[in-house]
Amino acid sequence: MSTQRITVPWLMGTIVILSLLIPDCMALKEDEKGFTLCVTMRQRLKDLSNQNLTDVPSHLSNDTQYLDISHNFIHRLHGAQFFGLSQLCFLKATHCGLQEISPAVFSNTPALKVLNISHNKLSFIPEISLKQLKIFDLNNNLYTSYRIPASFRSLISLDLLSLGSTAATSVNYNDFDPLMNVSLQHLVLGAGNRWQKYDSGSLAKMRRLQKISLHASFCDDLHMFENLLVDLNETKAKSLKFITVFPDNCLVRGNPFNDLRTMPHIQNLTIENTRIKSSFLEVFFKNVWLSSLYDLSFVNMTYYEDKPDGFQFPTINHTINLCSVTFNGVNHYQYKYPIINMSFEAISKLTYVKFSGTGMNILPCRAISALPSLETLDLSDNLLSESGFWWLSCSHTSNFPKLRQLSLSKNRFSSLSFISKKMQEMKTLESLDLSFNSIHLDGDCYWPVQLIELSLGNNNLGNDVFKYLSSNFERIDLSKTGITSIMQENLSRFPKLTHLKLSSNSIQVIPSDLTIPMLISLYVDQNAITSISREVLAGLPRLKTLKAGSNPFFCSCDSYWFVSAFNKSLLLNWPLDYTCSAPPSFAGLSLSEYKPSKLSCETWLQAAIALPLLIAISATTGLVFYKCDGVWYTKMLWVWIRMKKRGKKHSNMLKNVSFCYHAFISYSHQDSDWVDSQLVPSLEGTGFSLCVHERDFVPGEWIIDNIINSVESSYKTLFVLSKHFVQSDWCNYELFFAQHRSISIQQESLVFILLEPIPTDCLPKRFLRLRTLLRQQTYLEWPSDERKQQVFWSSLKSMLHMADKSVVLKDVAEAISETMPLITDQV
Repeated sequence: MSTQRITVPWLMGTIVILSLLIPDCMALKEDEKGFTLCVTMRQRLKDLSNQNLTDVPSHLSNDTQYLDISHNFIHRLHGAQFFGLSQLCFLKATHCGLQEISPAVFSNTPALKVLNISHNKLSFIPEISLKQLKIFDLNNNLYTSYRIPASFRSLISLDLLSLGSTAATSVNYNDFDPLMNVSLQHLVLGAGNRWQKYDSGSLAKMRRLQKISLHASFCDDLHMFENLLVDLNETKAKSLKFITVFPDNCLVRGNPFNDLRTMPHIQNLTIENTRIKSSFLEVFFKNVWLSSLYDLSFVNMTYYEDKPDGFQFPTINHTINLCSVTFNGVNHYQYKYPIINMSFEAISKLTYVKFSGTGMNILPCRAISALPSLETLDLSDNLLSESGFWWLSCSHTSNFPKLRQLSLSKNRFSSLSFISKKMQEMKTLESLDLSFNSIHLDGDCYWPVQLIELSLGNNNLGNDVFKYLSSNFERIDLSKTGITSIMQENLSRFPKLTHLKLSSNSIQVIPSDLTIPMLISLYVDQNAITSISREVLAGLPRLKTLKAGSNPFFCSCDSYWFVSAFNKSLLLNWPLDYTCSAPPSFAGLSLSEYKPSKLSCETWLQAAIALPLLIAISATTGLVFYKCDGVWYTKMLWVWIRMKKRGKKHSNMLKNVSFCYHAFISYSHQDSDWVDSQLVPSLEGTGFSLCVHERDFVPGEWIIDNIINSVESSYKTLFVLSKHFVQSDWCNYELFFAQHRSISIQQESLVFILLEPIPTDCLPKRFLRLRTLLRQQTYLEWPSDERKQQVFWSSLKSMLHMADKSVVLKDVAEAISETMPLITDQV
């Protein structure tokens, strides 16, 4: 075995790592865990902390899930203060000065899963019986004993219990008996004070524990601590955490952790908020190296050397199980670099090493070179830069022969192009974290082929960042990098991309043509996205995880598909982080409660319903129209309108034209009964002059001349159409001459009266003109209904009235003809 004196050249000096008090930090983490466990909608969260309350308000909504009444002046919880809160899942009542809790106060809150009443003045552990309770925090109260009430036997779902009181300095043998059959996984015990007594076997009865966090000091009685370790071994817990176990003013002698060697079940050990000297660390590490520990962590550790030769760790001929070591927050107040002299073999099997919050400004190459098996190195939250990590005489190719994951988050790196080139020296590196630095895009990047994961979160890079990334990347984190838009042309550069994080940017739209066939996980939360369309997800066929919460969603039809049809099992934090921002009437409403109807948002469905409905309405209207003879009335109205319009149009044309008759009637002699009994009496009885061939043709003249003269002497020609009409050749002649006259004087002088229906397609070939005219011109139908006959006569008379001023009445003409010979004779 070879040994080497290693002087770790990181800047320690007077660096002070500021950290939160451990109990508060732990409570915060458990609060976050309980919050996600209980709260499903933001509207059901009620924060009444710091309101100067003296009692629990009675006006709380019945659907409240989370209630925080911390930092008030509520000294008692009793009676029916929580009446009606059947959905209450998380109750936080810290720093209220609570002195008493009635056993029946939670009888109305059967769904309670998280109860935090820490940092109060309870003088004893209260009787609590809640079958659904999972997290119970009673830390930092004033009870003098850790004796658990018998009611705790009913806490069958309890996972985490936190007990701690500065007034409790002893643990008795039967204190934890009610928890023996409870499925408790994690016990947090102690308030940081020194214990005066611990009965052996007290904790050994709890055989279901997986993790124990002990916040107590054993400086005065290390034998008590050794007995405690024996009991913890009996619980078969896998994880131990000791918080302030040996305070700053404690002088530790002997080997308190000697029993670690005989604790085969312990896999993880954390020493937190402790001052450790180099001599104690030598003894401690010897126990660790001889134990079954797999993971060792130091959190907020203050290290100082109490020997001039620093930390000396001799060679140990033993199989080492330790593979993971974490130093998270290290303070060193001595004005010299720490001296570490240890065997390479002692650390040769480490695969995970974390030095975070240590003030490191230069990579300890010699120490790293002693870790040939190292696969993960976390150097986050330090003072490293390019010159401190890649300094001369430090060969990264030989120092990291198996390194796969490297975290340089929260340091001082800046040049992305320089880093990309230097990554070529790390032949096995697959994952690199450069988040929370000052990275800028300063030139072309040449990433190694094997690097498949890169995190650049919390660096101001902008939309051009995609151009500086490798097409081999499978996982990319660009959270909070100033990206305002994403385009397919940028993402198409990454055919192997499976995980993409774009959280906390200013992206407004996810393009509908987005196509990333290999993508499994997409984070777009905390952006400016108002809706997610069906087309977006169509281009992500393998997507299994989508985080899109904390966006200003529009509660409109744009979000209908996402709300109603999208598989919510793919969404992280649904429905907690998904709320409406617009329109104002829905602002603040959970997206899960926005339930628009399918009919109001699906255009195809609207059309599918509207079309049959329109057809039905049209059919009904048409049927009513038909039954009420609407067609006939419409035709009559149309004839009247056209007559009025054309009368004005041809008024000037007819000013100087004189006619002998209002109308010439063309009909078949077989229809003479109707003409004689209906048509002629009705018109002549109201002052119209008619030309009827049986009565008014000049005897002795050729019949064709009579027809021509009669047509030309009449304002209109009335054709009485019937089946008999189309059989008459003379009627055909009359139609021919009348049509010829109509064309010659450019007016419509033809009026058709249908005595009976005559299909135009059934007319004989010699009546082709009539067939055409019936298709082009409006005609009057003779109705059998007397009511309709009045409309018929009104329409017909309106047509003939236009010729009143131009018609030379027959009797006047006859009087003139009789007077002419008398005048001639006198002359």
